[in-house]
Amino acid sequence: MTTHTALTAPAPAVPAASARGGRRQGGSRLEARRQRWGWLFVTPFLVVFALFLIFPLCYAFGMSLFTSTLATGTRFTGVDNYAKAFTDPLFLEGLLRVAAFAVVMIPAQLIVALAAALVLDTLATRLAKASRLLIFAPYAIPVVIGALMWSFLYSPGFGPSATLFDLVGLPAPDFLASGSIFGSLVNIVTWQWSGYYMVVIYAALRSIDPSVYEAARIDGANGWQTAMRIKVPMISSSMVMVITFALIGTLQFFTEPVVLRNIAQGAIDAAYTPNMYAYSLAFSYSQFNYASAIAFSLGILVFAGSYVFLFLTRKQSGLK
Repeated sequence: MTTHTALTAPAPAVPAASARGGRRQGGSRLEARRQRWGWLFVTPFLVVFALFLIFPLCYAFGMSLFTSTLATGTRFTGVDNYAKAFTDPLFLEGLLRVAAFAVVMIPAQLIVALAAALVLDTLATRLAKASRLLIFAPYAIPVVIGALMWSFLYSPGFGPSATLFDLVGLPAPDFLASGSIFGSLVNIVTWQWSGYYMVVIYAALRSIDPSVYEAARIDGANGWQTAMRIKVPMISSSMVMVITFALIGTLQFFTEPVVLRNIAQGAIDAAYTPNMYAYSLAFSYSQFNYASAIAFSLGILVFAGSYVFLFLTRKQSGLK
């Protein structure tokens, strides 16, 4: 009997280059599909961002390039409104005032936030959690509500300040007078924002390797030396970020003086800050074109000030 052995011919070998090309092509198709899905999920945000930020900004900037009067109507004037803004004494006075607020408020907020964060970083009890919540709580209160609350506390007529000073036999100061309104506003903003900055600094402190502190203790460093020579330098980038946020917020100062204006009669006028001046021009005098120029002029200064500060502190912030 004869046995036939079936021989199977080997399959042709696929070149390695073709295999790699196929894998690359398949990977590129997968990547393209992922990008399409990514854009699909991002599109709703981009639409809302464009409708409620980009388009209004472009429209307002376009308005700032025109001048509208009853005599001549609306006409294109280019940068005339901007030239007028930077020579407007009310706008310049408001800029100097918010600059003074920045010089006082930013160091005050930074000192309070840094001191609270350093103290909480050394606590390891349940009191630390409760303290963090209490210090952060003012930031959770809406700005308008907080300003109204402080206006009640400051009020010489129905607030508790007059009663407290009467108990100790001292004349009650008028916290809403023109000579003291500056300090009253500094107190409100410091109370409102220090807790938020404390959380930022505290998070940076918690990210430091504990072995660094152990090495400092072995070298004989006490608590103050550890805080000033190790902790503070190692969180310098977070402190730069905090100062940047505080600088931008201070230059855009608006809500607190607006709320106190109706109570502090004569101490706060319509041009107390640049934002208040732009608001008054637009909604009290219908000068929308010039108000837009004031707003964009302030935005230019805020951007320039923030950029200069970040440039000067680029080494501390880790920027090149």
